Amino acid sequence: MQKLTMLIAILAIFSSCAKEAVRSTAPSTTGVDNAGARKAAAVSTINFSGYTWQVRDESGSSGPGPNYWSGASNSVWVDSNGRLHLKIRRDAATGRWVCAEVYSNQTFGYGTYVWKIEGAVDKLDRNIVLGLFNYKSGDNGHHEVDIEFARWGNDAWPNYNYTVYPATGSGNVSQTYELALNGTYTSYKFVRTATSVSYKGYHGHNLIEANSFFPWTTPAGFNVSTLSLPVHMNLWLYGGSAPSNGQEVEIIIHSFSFTAA
Repeated sequence: MQKLTMLIAILAIFSSCAKEAVRSTAPSTTGVDNAGARKAAAVSTINFSGYTWQVRDESGSSGPGPNYWSGASNSVWVDSNGRLHLKIRRDAATGRWVCAEVYSNQTFGYGTYVWKIEGAVDKLDRNIVLGLFNYKSGDNGHHEVDIEFARWGNDAWPNYNYTVYPATGSGNVSQTYELALNGTYTSYKFVRTATSVSYKGYHGHNLIEANSFFPWTTPAGFNVSTLSLPVHMNLWLYGGSAPSNGQEVEIIIHSFSFTAA
């Protein structure tokens, strides 16, 4: 058990470092370049779960990855049931793999954030990342609260990641797990306060404690962000590498909700 705990801790560090490595050579998670401006502004918005979201659409490649980002209706759309679809696909015209991201016009502070997801997030290709997070645009390494489904290019690494970046200073805290689901309907939650961030996942779309898994809270005294921040949801390729299985992938987000503290 002690060896297993140590292995999980090491993998958590590798996961965090891998993400930072991408950021040291490419723009931030939200696609802001080193000059602090997008290569092309998002050209459209969508309405989802009672909020307005900007759809990322850029003319060139940018981070994370770097990747190409499309706001086309076959990359990002809301269906007739009000569910948000994010898709990584290969563009027939260019042969490029294109990724998807939306981010909220509204900012959110202390309270409970919940996503209800449909998709085999535990079986994503090793090069695919699904992110659900808070982030302050243009401030890499600070003011960020992440849930990420990713193996960071390595099949041996855990596929479920919690990461919190500090308000000031350097370094982050994180926890990783190996996620194995019974089906494709799951829910994910984090709770932000002035002093901590607490996480938990759930089987199904009912947040019943009997169905919960992998709770984790930031260590006491960790310098969490106190800012009101936008919410981002993205589906992207680690290192800009194509899916190793050559398959497109689509994730459906049934709902996002925020309950203020």
